[in-house]
Amino acid sequence: MTSQTNPMLAKVRAILAKAEDPAASPAESEAYFAKAAALMAKYGIEETMLAAAKAVPAKPTSRLIKIEGTYAKDRQQLLSFVAVALGASTVFTKVYDETTDKIVSAVDVFAYESDLDRIELLYTSLMLQAFNGMRYVRPLPGESTTSYRKTWLSGFATAVYHRLKKAEEDAQSSYEESTGTSTALVLADRNTLVKAERDRKYKKLRKTPKRKLGGSGWGAGNVAGKRADLDGKRLTETRRPVLVG
Repeated sequence: MTSQTNPMLAKVRAILAKAEDPAASPAESEAYFAKAAALMAKYGIEETMLAAAKAVPAKPTSRLIKIEGTYAKDRQQLLSFVAVALGASTVFTKVYDETTDKIVSAVDVFAYESDLDRIELLYTSLMLQAFNGMRYVRPLPGESTTSYRKTWLSGFATAVYHRLKKAEEDAQSSYEESTGTSTALVLADRNTLVKAERDRKYKKLRKTPKRKLGGSGWGAGNVAGKRADLDGKRLTETRRPVLVG
């Protein structure tokens, strides 16, 4: 079952469409976000525990997601934050894009298939929400618009990460309370296998250097990220990839 046909993800996609509407108020977006995050997290933990109970457990895999448009590093950061919050591991890399005949940025996301669908769905919607929101903010007089927007996007991604982590933890606690079954060992095993799959594919990785951003938009972006709606998709590598999560 794909993210296009899965009933739960279809429901999430419909809610995300409301959040993506520029006419939605911040309060409405915040409500959509909370509902979406809860639905996504509940679906994720249920799929995880069902998969673990099967005679032949599922195996982690990877999905290479090309980064399109401006602010490539900032898009990579948001995708990575979403992925890591949902239990994935990510590698920043560069790939050849046959469509444009150019080398483009990409993120290789390692996770289980159901989590990959959640990650891509959320990232696609959140990126649109971020760029919709960024149109209405203005830097300080004399400040570079690009610098301001980079810090704005960093604040947005940070808020999204913490909200998603909280939703995942709440869903795990709720599942344990309703079923009497601990999720800790299953999640720990999945995390180990995900990282093993990443290390199998990428033999040599280096930590991405900490970014130094000089704009003043972090706080405004963080507020926007707290209001964003979380409910809501084989190339040749050309340089050494970067481990980010």
